[in-house]
Amino acid sequence: MKTTRSLCSCHTPDGAQLVLHEHDGHYFLRIDGVQLMSTTASASEQTMAELACNGVPASKQRILIGGLGFGFTLRRVLECCAADAIIDIAELLSEVITWNRAHLQAVNGLLLDDPRVRIHLRDVYELLDGKQRYDAILLDVDNSPDALVQTGNARLYNHGGVQRVMAALQPKGRVVYWSAHRDRSFAKVLRRVFKQVECVEAKAYPNAKRFTHTLFVADRD
Repeated sequence: MKTTRSLCSCHTPDGAQLVLHEHDGHYFLRIDGVQLMSTTASASEQTMAELACNGVPASKQRILIGGLGFGFTLRRVLECCAADAIIDIAELLSEVITWNRAHLQAVNGLLLDDPRVRIHLRDVYELLDGKQRYDAILLDVDNSPDALVQTGNARLYNHGGVQRVMAALQPKGRVVYWSAHRDRSFAKVLRRVFKQVECVEAKAYPNAKRFTHTLFVADRD
């Protein structure tokens, strides 16, 4: 019988324990014992990247990814964007960056050395200060707007946070929020700021029968 190994752990700013596990060649990230993500279920992250990159300029793209995770969103963005693109990644925990390099090189860890990628050890909220405008912003920093793992992320999903995101977009720019499930109240918040909002259902696995995740897509005029 193959065992599950605990590779490393750390604590989030809220004091929760984050643990990286490996089982039979697959990796799982759990927070206080609850699974947060895995390398076996990445389809919705890749769909998120495709939606975000759809319609961005053909060259000199500037893209912001909030939350590194296991790098599946980053991989698909790199596949979709141009050779001269700049992809900023905001990751709050240095341990997540280290784990990608040390334990997940065979997954997506090597992508951190792509010349288009710039890693920022910061809260993505801080990069949404309007000093840099983005063609696309991808926010996968928590479980869902109404079931936050990190209470500090609430400011990203309220009215002021959504306005801050819009101000950081180029005209015709797009933001995509990842969510574990559909949150109708968050869709209403988005529609108070953006005229064009779509709630896209997404699968966790490519061959899944059900759509279990939601991608909130909003376009700036």
